[in-house]
Amino acid sequence: MCLTVRNALLSIVVLTFFVGGCPAEGGETEDQAAAARTALEGFDELVRQAIADFNVPGLGIAVVAGGEVVYAEGFGFRDVESQKPMTPDSLFAIGSTTKAMTVTTLGMLVDQGKLDWDKPLRIYLPGFRLSDPLTTERITPRDLVTHRSGLPRHDLVWYNNDNATRAEIVAQLAYLELSEDLRAKFQYNNLMFMTAGYLAGQLEGTTWEEVVRERLFRPLGMQRSNFSVEVSERDADHALPYRENDDENIERIPFRNINLVGPAGSVNSSVNEMARWLLFNLRGGMVDGQQLINAATLADIHSPHMTTGSTPDRPDISVSTYGMGWMITTYRGHRRISHGGGIDGFITSVVFFPDADIGLVVFNNRGSGLPQLVAQHAADRILGLDQVDWIGEALEDRRKARAASDQAEKQKEATRVAGTTESHPLSDYTGEYDHPGYGTLRILAAGNGLELTFNDITSPLEHWHYDVWNGGESVSGDATFEDEKFIFRSNLDGLIAAVEVRFEPRGEPIVFKKQFDQRLADPAFLQEIAGTYEMSTGMKLHIELSGQVLTLSIPGQQLMTLEPDLSGRFVIKEYRVVSLGFEFDEHGRAIKATMYQPDGVYEALRVE
Repeated sequence: MCLTVRNALLSIVVLTFFVGGCPAEGGETEDQAAAARTALEGFDELVRQAIADFNVPGLGIAVVAGGEVVYAEGFGFRDVESQKPMTPDSLFAIGSTTKAMTVTTLGMLVDQGKLDWDKPLRIYLPGFRLSDPLTTERITPRDLVTHRSGLPRHDLVWYNNDNATRAEIVAQLAYLELSEDLRAKFQYNNLMFMTAGYLAGQLEGTTWEEVVRERLFRPLGMQRSNFSVEVSERDADHALPYRENDDENIERIPFRNINLVGPAGSVNSSVNEMARWLLFNLRGGMVDGQQLINAATLADIHSPHMTTGSTPDRPDISVSTYGMGWMITTYRGHRRISHGGGIDGFITSVVFFPDADIGLVVFNNRGSGLPQLVAQHAADRILGLDQVDWIGEALEDRRKARAASDQAEKQKEATRVAGTTESHPLSDYTGEYDHPGYGTLRILAAGNGLELTFNDITSPLEHWHYDVWNGGESVSGDATFEDEKFIFRSNLDGLIAAVEVRFEPRGEPIVFKKQFDQRLADPAFLQEIAGTYEMSTGMKLHIELSGQVLTLSIPGQQLMTLEPDLSGRFVIKEYRVVSLGFEFDEHGRAIKATMYQPDGVYEALRVE
């Protein structure tokens, strides 16, 4: 049944957010569904022509109206090579439209009193840290799911990362630069949604996947919906991902596993099962007579919480605001709640008009804007609006964009300085480089250039100019680092010590520091250094192994710590301008220490 109005304040909420959002009675529902079916007569031909014009392998669509699924079709192919047709049951990656599911499960925890949207997050996750202490103390669960945390995307922390856990990534957030103050600006952020899903799992003593499965998928009857492309690939009816190459031919690409950032976008589903999700939202959280989430909580999720800062594109479509996991606009006079999703080879559009009791989900298996365009064409028909040639306009924009891209490609070397060379032999650039937030980046020599590996993506690096190198497309076709610039930095000793790259365009370059030879941290190796060394002046250096580090004591001075250095020497932590190097005999035992100071180099022979 519809939400009962109990007082004037609640009635405002109901009028604002639930006009048209409750089921119509009897024949009115049937008439609405029948009218929608009539409006979509002949729609198949439009879609078939659109997928041909946009060079898309396949497309799936479902439409709900009046509490029913009034249209569900598959077009083209889910598998081009085997000519397997797309069906309304074909599984596809729904990408960021997963976010609303994560928020909804959190809303259910709010209803149970396990969570408060507006209390500090650290009440629930005591170990949570961001780089700014004040933001750390103030940020709330609501901030996580409205893209207003102050943290820019930093997507390469998680992209293609199959080695870290969510708990580890949450810990790494403390080392990522904020670019805005809390709640100052809309900055889309998948890591914050991952944290929100991690929060749901922690509150329930399980995982985000299990929370969504138990609280949404099972009650909604979404039996084949899952959380990993690895599961989808085992299903008999799943869509394959494709891309359009430079020759405008369609080619298959590998599935991208994004389990790590699952709460932000790893769900896979079909348009038939997503239709159930649409009906759930249109019915105020009601499923088969069961209220899974309070209607007021769902209305809050569907309400604007953050301006996006976007500017108007058309006078009949308002700028977007962001709710919690949903974009909110006024579309040609109708309130529209929607979200898009995109992950390698899959694009999704989930849309509903709560006041008109209409919902649509469209996906295709190639990166293109077609799903949103098809959804708008269908919505215009059902809402009785004047027809706009959304697809024709987009095709013209696509043609212009291609021409502009081709011209830009010809001029991309305009800033390249000709006739320069790198400052070091290739071998000097090789090694492991670490960043506490991003992890490890590896550089190897490869032919006449270098090769980069980060998050298991390997790409060639071509010398650009000076100590700047340019990323290329990997052998596997992964273009993640294509045309990304990497600059190598030297230290005072002339050694390559760091590599900088703008993995996050809104902030300063990410600096990966080169790691020393790990032998310098091996206790067995360090034990061969421990001993007493005497200079020609008679001063003795006493070096001992304390745990896994070397300490240095000199009569009359404080105890000092030796830290491994890129040079292969050990820097004195308390006097970083001084370092010690060692010579070894044929048995691997240190026999001489050399002290490097700004005023000269001093030697000390081992005496004990």
